[in-house]
Parts: sequence; structure tokens; C-alpha cells
Amino acid sequence: MMSSEPAAGAGDDDMESLPLAAASDYASVASTFDPLLSSSAAAPASAHSPPSRSAAFTLSPTSSSSFVDPPSYADATGAGAGSSSPRSASSPSSASPRSARSAASEYALLAVSDPETEAEPAATSLVPGSGPTYVSYLVTSVRRGDPAQRRHAVRRRFRDFVTLADRLAEAFRGYFVPPRPDKNTVESQVMQRDEFVAQRRAALERYLWRLAEHPAIGPSDELRVFLQSEGKMPLPGSTDVASRMLDGAARLPRQLIAGEDAVAAPQDVVQPAKGGRDLLRIFKELKQSVVTDWAGVKPPLVEEDKEFLEKKEKLQEWEQQLTTASQQAEALVKAQQDMGETMGALGLAFVRLTKFETEEAMYDSQRIRAADSRRVATAAVKASRACRDLNAQTVKYLDTLHEHLSIMLSVHTAFSDRASALLTVQTLMSDLASLQSRIEKLEAASSKIFGGDRTRTRRVEELRETIRATEGAKFCALREYERIKEHNRSELQRLDRERKEDFLAMLKGFVASQAAYAEKIVDGWETVAEETSGYAQASDSMIS
Repeated sequence: MMSSEPAAGAGDDDMESLPLAAASDYASVASTFDPLLSSSAAAPASAHSPPSRSAAFTLSPTSSSSFVDPPSYADATGAGAGSSSPRSASSPSSASPRSARSAASEYALLAVSDPETEAEPAATSLVPGSGPTYVSYLVTSVRRGDPAQRRHAVRRRFRDFVTLADRLAEAFRGYFVPPRPDKNTVESQVMQRDEFVAQRRAALERYLWRLAEHPAIGPSDELRVFLQSEGKMPLPGSTDVASRMLDGAARLPRQLIAGEDAVAAPQDVVQPAKGGRDLLRIFKELKQSVVTDWAGVKPPLVEEDKEFLEKKEKLQEWEQQLTTASQQAEALVKAQQDMGETMGALGLAFVRLTKFETEEAMYDSQRIRAADSRRVATAAVKASRACRDLNAQTVKYLDTLHEHLSIMLSVHTAFSDRASALLTVQTLMSDLASLQSRIEKLEAASSKIFGGDRTRTRRVEELRETIRATEGAKFCALREYERIKEHNRSELQRLDRERKEDFLAMLKGFVASQAAYAEKIVDGWETVAEETSGYAQASDSMIS
């Protein structure tokens, strides 16, 4: 996936850490070929190696040290020169619509830095330093509304981020909660440790900014506690699935003995049953789902929001088109990277050809031809450098496709919350209908006995009490369902608004950068054509 975030710990000369510029021998042309070191075309020494991702995206538009200077977003959209500033690792790009959303968030600063390897607290090893370890990160934050602008710095490990994500998923059902970075166990084994830690650090920082920019999650207590409470992670960790299943299995016999009298507590029905603590509820909801989907029995409550259903279908189509566009963006990046490397290899070939012509020259015509080859080599190397910088700009703008594709994961989760809440309501309503039917049967049987049946009468009263409890649970579940529906509605409106803003900025920036680079590359080749035109005319006159 393309990324516009800097990788911590990756130096400017660490070419292998960059996906857009592989290490190749033509990168050394500038140090061996004098035209690139002249006062009119020379670049600083640091420009000879691939820049870091952040540097590639924020070269000053007024710099004259590079053949092609990447335009800022302000220049690309006509906002005026000098309005963009270099992007730091602790704030989102000031040149994107996201800057406006971050400016409205609760936090003026969010940074994940200083990764450190620490030993597990409970680890015991006979050999010091050989026990299990983990990497912790320094999480720094400053609240925007704090008059004192206090800087909070706490240490968090990846497991703490997982706990935060779990808590947010429970507390903000129906919202499009930004997905946390994956654990990437395979990548951690394949990649170099420093590179993996740097990529994870950048991903965790992006994750925190996305949380802070969310209108509901940004000001939440969960995020504030995570960012500001010092010491051990203050949020209680969620119990693993295996423990929840064992707990649910221990409760199941008592629930089966109680039979239909077993009623889910109101505080339980507002959370999905798939957690595993209530296996009987899982079985009931599974049965309700099977009866509805397979048997074709109409449930007592159905999704009637036609606007939501239409929007859901359109989003599925949108995701398919977005996936295709994202794949084509990856192909474009690869093609531009190949073009840059090929152009650089061509420049290196002409450097060697120039060297050969110069050493073997015996006549002025040979020296002139060597000078022309030198000019072509210079232009080719500069064009290669331009292609590399253009690729960085392409990644910067088209990364919007990948970001919105990742948002679809949150959309599916929010819709799943809605479906789960609806299924809970349907199951409770079916339970009520079943209880009421059983009461009617007991009352009918008791009426046939002279004086009534005390056992059946007592059982009827027990069932009525169960109905009252189930009604309370249904009320809570229905309220939770309506709450999730409202969250879905507001989030869909927000998604539409942000999608328009992001894609407009993406298209403007992408088109402007492509046009600017193409124009300057053409200017470079036209200059070479003018410089070699005199030799071409002289050759023609000699032939004639």
C-alpha cells in the first residue's frame, strides 16, 4: 500500500527503505559527472540519494537546487505561493483537507516516537537479556483547548493500542471507527527489525490522528485516558475469546436448566452476542438468523430504512470501483518507478560513452560529439531524478484511494453492528411471542380443570415475570438499535462530505503535479535539443 508518512529512523541515504526508489548505480552519476555539479544545475549532496518520504513530499516550491521542484498543494490549487510548510511527523499535512479536520480536533499535537526495546515484566530467563521482549513507543500529545499547552508523554506498546481499539469498538458501535494497524506477524519476521519498527511507528501515529479527527472519538474519555494517563495502560484489557468461551460454557448448564426463564441482562443485550460469554444467547440468535434467512420466515422486525439499504448497496459498488482504482494507482507508481530507473540507466550509459569518446578523441568533431553525449547524459539523469520526485507526488495524492478503501473496513463493521443489534431485537421479540404462546396454552389447559391447576397457575406467573424481564431487555436492545441507526446516518453524511473534499484535493494535486513535471522534463530535453542543434547543422553542411 502506498504511504505518505515518514518512516522513523530511516536516513535519507537508506535507499532500500523507500518503495519508490531502489538503489542503483546511476544514483552516483552526479558525483562523477561534472555538468551536474556546475553552479547552474548542481543539487546539494543530500539530493543525490533518494529522500525520505516526508522530504519527497515537502520540497520547497522555491528551491533551485533540483531540476524539477515538486509543487506544493497550495501552488497546485492556486491558493498562493508560500502557503505550505514542511510536514512534521507530529501533525497531518497542512496541504490537505484533513488539516481542516485536524484543526477542529481536540489535539494540537500527536506524535509516536522513540521506540525502545523492553523486557517483559514477568519474563524469567537463566541468561540475562535472553527473555521475551517488546517494543514500546513514546506517545506525545497536546490538547488544543489546554491554556497551559501541557505536553503529555506516555509509553505505550502495541498491545495497548489493541486494547484501545477494542474499547472504542465497544463504546462506539455504529460509528466508522478508524481501524487500527494490523499486527503483521509475518512482516515482522521477514523485514529488518528497524524497518518494521519504523513502519509500525508511522502507522500508529496515523492511527492516533485519525482517531483524534473523528468528531465522536476525538473528545472521548477513552482516547484522553490513553494519551494522558502515565504508567501502565489504564484501560482494562478485553478478555480473550478463549476465556470468554470458557466462561460462557460454565454458564450454559444453569441457563439450560432455567430454560425459557433465562433472560439476558439489559446491560448484555446492548453488546453483540458473538463475544462468547452467553452461549445460550448465541444459539438463540443463530436460530433466529437461520429461520429468517433459510426458512424464509418473516421476522417480527425488519430493516425498513430504504434510504439506508440503497446507500449500503451503492457503497458496495463504490468499494469495487475504489479497489480497481487503487490497483491502477499501484500500477502507475510501478510504471513511473521503472521509467525513472530506466532513464537513469540510460544516463549512466551515456556517461560511460562520453568518457570513451573523450579518451579516444583525436578530432574536434569527436570532442563535439562527446560534449553532446554529455548533455544527453545530464538531461537523462535529471529526468530520472524528476521521475523519482514525481512518483513521490503521485503517492502523496493517490494515497487518498488507499485511505478511503481502508475506511470501508470501518463501514462494514458499523453496518455489522447494526445488523447484530437488529438480530438481538428480533430474537427477544420471538422469545416474547414464544412465552406468550406458552402462557396461553397453560391457561387453556388449566381452565379445563375444575377449580384450576395451581401448578399451572404458578408456572403462568413465573412466565409472566420472565416476560416482564424480557420486555425490559427488549426495550434496551431496541434503544441500542435506534442509537446505532442514528450513528450510521450521521457517519454516512460525514463520509460523503469528506470523500468529496478528499477526492477534489486529490485530483487537483495529482493533475497539477503531473502537468508541472511533464512541462519541466520537456523543457530539459528542449534545452538539449537547442544545444546540439549547432552541431547538427554543421554536420549537414559538411555532408552537402
